[in-house]
Amino acid sequence: MPEVCTPVRPILKWAGGKRQLLPELRPFYPRRFNRYFEPFLGSAAVFLDLHNKGLLGSGDVRLSDINADVIGCYRSVRDAPGAVVAALRALEVSYRSGGAAHFYDVRDQAFNPARRAIRNSDDPAGGYTPSLAAMLIFLNRTGYNGLFRVNARGEYNVPAGRYGNPKICDEENLHAWSEALSRPGVSLDVCAFDAAVEEAGRDDFVYLDPPYAPLSGTARFTSYTAGGFDAVQQKALQRAVIALAARGASVLLSNSAAPQIRRLYAGRGAARLAGLRATTVAARRAINSRAASRGPVREYLITNVPRLGCKLPL
Repeated sequence: MPEVCTPVRPILKWAGGKRQLLPELRPFYPRRFNRYFEPFLGSAAVFLDLHNKGLLGSGDVRLSDINADVIGCYRSVRDAPGAVVAALRALEVSYRSGGAAHFYDVRDQAFNPARRAIRNSDDPAGGYTPSLAAMLIFLNRTGYNGLFRVNARGEYNVPAGRYGNPKICDEENLHAWSEALSRPGVSLDVCAFDAAVEEAGRDDFVYLDPPYAPLSGTARFTSYTAGGFDAVQQKALQRAVIALAARGASVLLSNSAAPQIRRLYAGRGAARLAGLRATTVAARRAINSRAASRGPVREYLITNVPRLGCKLPL
């Protein structure tokens, strides 16, 4: 598939989104692969990078996330981009005149009640409408630092951000997103990471971008799911990554350089025996509430793909 002339960009801002890290990730894309799996989808920056550069080929693309709002939103954009655009335009017009007050009206009087009606159903992502998808995009584009955060009651509680002129409705990009997700073989599922990758094996490429382990005991972030992602799940993820490598999949994992991640992947243990290596890269964190603390930090890339496996223009 040829490279896309006008690159498709993420429609959701995401804590830890990988657009700024793509130059560090690209050297670890395998030269060739059959199917592509991305079980922590978030903003889908890596899927879009592969799509934009024509690297996905004809194999299936399995996109998934445990966050039903993400999957429901993306399905709505895929299936009804025109309706999402229309609803988002109306929200944008009201925001230009109402500002933060309109943000809180949408969040508390429309979005959370609509989510409450579907979140305990058997298929909350399936209950997402174009209107609800537009509200999520609107709140994400105008809320504080592009966070997705829910409280103990499962309600979205991100405060309004301080933006002079945020880009809310990018109609061309939303239609391009719909086309990218509509390509043959692409699936969007609400699924835990271990179930999402259990079929991946030889000649498949799996990119994993889990909620990062905190760098310290006080550097914790309220996760985008009510259950969080703790040390037990980080260990379960390590076992899944080792199993993927043993089955012959090309694996690329992003995570923080926290001590627990260093112990899981950087020592002479099971990960190294499976052919996985950890390398550190510099990344910029934009989520800290203090601007002075948003500078470069070290992160891990953990992979069994040799560096420069796929030479791409950076």
